Amino acid sequence: MRRRDVLTLAASAGAMFATKRIAAALPPTIPIIDSHVHLFDTARPGGVPWPEKSDPILYQPALPDRLKSVAAALGVVGAIAIEASPLASDNDWVLKVASAHPIIVGVVGDLVPGTSSYLSDLERLHKNPLFLGIRYGNLWDRDLAVDQQKAGFIAGLKALAAHGLVLESANPNPDLIRALVDVADKLPDLTIVVDHLPHAPVPTERKDRDEYQSHLRHLARNPRVFIKLSEIPVRVNQEVSLDPKFYRDRLDAIWDVFGEDRILFGSDWPNSDHFATYSDTLAIVRGYLSRKGTAVCQKFFWRNSLAAYKWQRRSPDQPAI
Repeated sequence: MRRRDVLTLAASAGAMFATKRIAAALPPTIPIIDSHVHLFDTARPGGVPWPEKSDPILYQPALPDRLKSVAAALGVVGAIAIEASPLASDNDWVLKVASAHPIIVGVVGDLVPGTSSYLSDLERLHKNPLFLGIRYGNLWDRDLAVDQQKAGFIAGLKALAAHGLVLESANPNPDLIRALVDVADKLPDLTIVVDHLPHAPVPTERKDRDEYQSHLRHLARNPRVFIKLSEIPVRVNQEVSLDPKFYRDRLDAIWDVFGEDRILFGSDWPNSDHFATYSDTLAIVRGYLSRKGTAVCQKFFWRNSLAAYKWQRRSPDQPAI
């Protein structure tokens, strides 16, 4: 997983207090499906590909019971586990863990389209209703722009679409957004979820920035493309701004393009612990959403993720249409 770029605006103590006041004023009456968490067990034999042992914050088991202990009291009733390993066997490991914990409503795994085992692995995994799709992008030394030109890659994504599964991107930048435009045009029936878009670097040169914005608008015309507001908190001068106003312009720029029906919530837990607690991350989001009304909040916190991933309800406190 990559480190985030450091911005250059300090957070004030007053903004932190205001954000906590907003969070207190918005009780968790709307059930929340967190569409971006990572599960791994650093204590298992053989260790894990990520996080690294040198990371004192992340290198500890991140399992559903721990997630529940930090998120359930905040109104989080379900979560989607996003791959954190390129090991083919870890698809089965995460599914096994998820099956024993109803708080996990789905898993986005890791497969490489076009490889010799891809179609057989996909056929096997998709029979598990918890398996929702695969993640591919700027992760594990992969490049969607290059790899989609390889034999069998697009055919592999076509098979993904045929099973009603999702392609999720990883760590977007302008090149990945351009590659997603190409994939979406080639496979209009494929559902695509773009993760971490608030953190994508926006080009500074006007020509490049205009091209980037044009690609986003192009993606927005495809009703099967969804955007995940994850990786929101950022460190500024060694502090993290907890004021929703600090993030409003960037989030508005995404919201204005994709609209209320195709944007969904993800915390990026526990990777987010580098920057803010779960409650502070959620408070920022609630502060931003506070002006948009209950119906929009329901879409953002669970309805849109259901439309994108088609996860299945596993416990009575999880919402259903």
